[in-house]
Amino acid sequence: MASEITIYTTFWCGDCRRTKSFLKERGIPFREVDIEKSPEAEELVLRVNDGRRVVPTLEVDGRYFANSPFDPYKLSEELKIPLNS
Repeated sequence: MASEITIYTTFWCGDCRRTKSFLKERGIPFREVDIEKSPEAEELVLRVNDGRRVVPTLEVDGRYFANSPFDPYKLSEELKIPLNS
């Protein structure tokens, strides 16, 4: 997994915290963008989620997917990483 991962989040989002912990536990680097501090990021999240403000939304290799509610199986599959660290 050499792709850069960007996670679009908000500070209050429990699913975002769980997603970041999942990646940190596996030593997977990511860049975080708070959509409440970046109008451009919020617009992107709305656009890629059919007008819904869904966080966390992850970007990998120009592909976007939401992980709300938090789903470790989906994360593992989408990122092609082991489920268990």
